[in-house]
Amino acid sequence: MGGPLGAIIGRYPSAAGGGEDELGPGGGDGIIQHDRKCQDLAFLVLFAGFWVAMIVNSSFGFNQGDPLRLTYELDYKGNVCGSRHGDPDLHELDVKYWMNPNQVYQSGVKDNKIDLADAKAICLMECPIPSADGLNFVCDYPEGDIRLSVDDWINRDYDYFEFLTPDMRNSSLQLQGPCYPVIFPSINVYWSCQFIARASNVSLKHWQQMGGINIDENILIDKTIHKAVNSKSAVLKRYVADIGKSWPVLFVCGGLLPLFLSVVWLLMIRYFVAAMPWITVVLFNALLISVTMFCYMKGGWLGNDPLTVVIGESDPYVHISGQEISHLHAATVVMTVIMIIAFLCSIAIIRRILIATPVLKVAAKVIGEVQALIIFPVVPYIILAIFYMFWFSATLHLFSSGQVLRNDCNTDCCSYDLKLGKVNCDNCCGYSMHYTPHIGVAILFHLFGCYWATQFFIACSSTVIAGSVASYYWARGELSHEIPFVTVVSSLRRLLRYSLGSVAIGSLVVSVVEWVRFILDCLRRKLKLVNSARESCFGKMTSSSSQCCLGCIDWTLKSVNRNAYIMIAITGKGFFKASVVATGLIMNNILRIGKVNVIGDVILFLGKLCVSLLCALFAFLMLDTHKYKSAHNKISSPLVPVLVSWGLGYIVAKLFFQVVEMSIDTIILSFCQDAEEHQGNAQYAPPILMETMEEQSELQRLTQGP
Repeated sequence: MGGPLGAIIGRYPSAAGGGEDELGPGGGDGIIQHDRKCQDLAFLVLFAGFWVAMIVNSSFGFNQGDPLRLTYELDYKGNVCGSRHGDPDLHELDVKYWMNPNQVYQSGVKDNKIDLADAKAICLMECPIPSADGLNFVCDYPEGDIRLSVDDWINRDYDYFEFLTPDMRNSSLQLQGPCYPVIFPSINVYWSCQFIARASNVSLKHWQQMGGINIDENILIDKTIHKAVNSKSAVLKRYVADIGKSWPVLFVCGGLLPLFLSVVWLLMIRYFVAAMPWITVVLFNALLISVTMFCYMKGGWLGNDPLTVVIGESDPYVHISGQEISHLHAATVVMTVIMIIAFLCSIAIIRRILIATPVLKVAAKVIGEVQALIIFPVVPYIILAIFYMFWFSATLHLFSSGQVLRNDCNTDCCSYDLKLGKVNCDNCCGYSMHYTPHIGVAILFHLFGCYWATQFFIACSSTVIAGSVASYYWARGELSHEIPFVTVVSSLRRLLRYSLGSVAIGSLVVSVVEWVRFILDCLRRKLKLVNSARESCFGKMTSSSSQCCLGCIDWTLKSVNRNAYIMIAITGKGFFKASVVATGLIMNNILRIGKVNVIGDVILFLGKLCVSLLCALFAFLMLDTHKYKSAHNKISSPLVPVLVSWGLGYIVAKLFFQVVEMSIDTIILSFCQDAEEHQGNAQYAPPILMETMEEQSELQRLTQGP
């Protein structure tokens, strides 16, 4: 252990001959004294370098990205539909429409050279429909010899066939443009016109009478577009775009609501501590059931308001599925399983809930004495709020920062070029978004950076709270007028002056382990997909064992980190030395404190889930309004915004709930050291802690049963 901690955190003279008093003048007997020095400076420099890299990385996204690309598609010229910077101006033309139905069909034929990305497509205001008594055309953007403005072209429903020269008409009848017949009905599915493989007999008859070439009516014309719209990359882009569209929901349900709920929960712990374990368990189960029912409703398994992939009105007899609906169904099944398990676990811990009350009473007493602890989490909350606003904005730009490049295709096709005034067979290739490997690395670094920064700010908050509570414990009965507010300010000053590097390495260790787990899990899933038929029992066992081991390591590190932050706040040691001291204290007193805090941690965890589930429930309610079901604000699925609201709500709840968590852990660690230095009799322990320790054995005996 390296000597008694009383010289550092107790009322003994400083081992160094008197150090700086953190609470005021008089260097011999401060509440927390030590000749501190800056610790783990190398990791503080590393963290500063990380922030520089985050800013540079985000700047690349802001410079190259365009969030419109996440929602809207590209036309045959490489313009983003809906963009004001296209040629022509497309700010009112949001929907991608493939003009040549034969190209769409051929792109779906196996081993065909043409790809759907190379089929000629333009941007329209809405998907065209066949004429009921004739034949409609959709013509290319007006330019060259076609003397029409874009507005006139739109007002004419994109049809200027009557103005074509004989050569242009003949080219159009060969499906080479500039005008193409509207034979198949289409529906706006996520801003792409999904063809319905049900040709209009009237339009097809008129087309044949005009001498038009044969048009394929195969079901592939439907499936090809459906496959492209539901590709993994397209679904991922829509999910990221949903975050940008639903920012008011995230602001309310991921920011303001959890702040309010967390403060209310802390106040209830302060004044209604005996009832809080029961309220938390009941509320948790009620909220879990409510969120699960919303999943059933949006998945179409309950009620009559399911998620739809169609934007605007559609034929009720035409059913179009999407990957988002499948994902929502999977989430519903997962939520159902979690709900059942949670309910059974709640029944199992009913007899042990009484054990949590005395532990929470200790925390309530600390909060009552150190009143600034209720307010302090607002500081890291504001810092994290600013960081997340910057981070989410950078995320939208990074995910859309690919280059719009012409495809390298081998297609034999021709189309009429209005600028050249003739059929051109040289520019058949379309445009696509191309993502280079360094963009993928930039996105992964951006995601890792978010996790590390979040862990860092939470760790800073934990360290400040631990220092404040330790001051309260070791100054029992003295300097009471300084306890409510000055201890928090002093603890924050010590952190900023001496221990930022230690907090940086602690948060980095957890972040690295979490990301190793994430990468290994991704590799495991890929290997499972590739070798699903040949996966051996040994391979399955090895994979499961590695995941289990990494999970245990992660849980252990988080537990050690939390206690290390307490010893950093108290002793001013570096991260690794503080971890050794904290672990030694716990191991020496494991039989004494092992069961004191377990149920309390469970109740606090359920409390954080209550706050986050309530945020998710309100997000569902806000997203279920007309604003997010129609027009440009329509989200592809409520799944991602709800999950983000849940995650943000949990982080905010963690910031505030750790006031209680760190209070309990700091008091218990201080109690262990106090008892160790005084032959098993703690001298500075508050009376309520001593009562709790005595009650614990009796409560455990009562709850164990015969």
